[in-house]
Amino acid sequence: MSPGHADGARSLERDAGALGRALRIRFRDRLLAEASLTHRSFAFENGLKVTNERLEFLGDAVLGLVITDLAYREFPELSEGELAKLRAATVNMISLAEVARELGLGHLVLLGKGEEMSGGRDKTSILDDAMEAVLGAVYLDRGLLTTRRLIERLFWPRMEAYARGEGERDYKTGLQEMASQDLGSVPEYRIVSRGPDHAKEFTATVHLGGKQWGKGRGRSKKEAEQQAAREAFAQLSAVDPRVRQGEAEPAEPVG
Repeated sequence: MSPGHADGARSLERDAGALGRALRIRFRDRLLAEASLTHRSFAFENGLKVTNERLEFLGDAVLGLVITDLAYREFPELSEGELAKLRAATVNMISLAEVARELGLGHLVLLGKGEEMSGGRDKTSILDDAMEAVLGAVYLDRGLLTTRRLIERLFWPRMEAYARGEGERDYKTGLQEMASQDLGSVPEYRIVSRGPDHAKEFTATVHLGGKQWGKGRGRSKKEAEQQAAREAFAQLSAVDPRVRQGEAEPAEPVG
C-alpha cells in the first residue's frame, strides 16, 4: 500500500468513525459514510465523481416516510391538514440544519476551499443536504429499522414540541393560509442577493396587498423567505382579527 493510499484509508476510517460516533451507529460500509459527507464543491476540487447528492435524494424520501408514519400513528387526533403541517415543520430545511448542528456535521462535511472560506460549515442549505444524505447512507448501510430508530431519536422531540405549540413552524405555509383567509390575498416574495457566487447572501421581503410585512436574510433563497415569512406571520398575528378581516382600519405595517 502506497503512503498516499494509506493516508486516504486512515482519513476514510476517521471520517466514518466520527460520523458513527455522532449518530451512535457503526457503519459497515465506510465508503457510504464518506459519500454522505462529500459536498459537490469538495468533489469538484478533488476530481471525485461521488458526492452526497444522490444520498440526499434517498434520505429525503426515507425521512418523509418515517415522519409521516410516526405522525399518523402518534397523533390520531390530528386532521390530515394538521398532520401535513406537523410534517412540514419537522422536515423543513431549518429544522434539518438544526439537527445537523446538534450532531456536529458541520465539522465533518467535506467542503471545497471556496465553501470553506465562505462559512459553509454553518450554512443552512449545506447542513440540510448533509443531514438528508447521512440518513440515506444509514438506510443503505443498516436498513429501515435502524434508520427509523435514529430518526425518531433525533426528530421526535421536535414533533412533540410542535404538537404542544412550541418550536419552529413552516411560516410560509402559515402566512399563506392566514393571508388567504383573512385578507383574500397571496404573499408575494421579492429576493435580492449580494456577494460572490460562493458566498451569496439573500434578502427577502414579503408583501401583502402591496405593502411590506416582513424581511429576512439567509444563505439561500428558501432560508431568507422563511425568515421573512416568520416576521410577517408575527406582525399579522398581532393585528386585531377585525382589522385583518376588513372590519376596522389597520395600523401601518412595517416598512
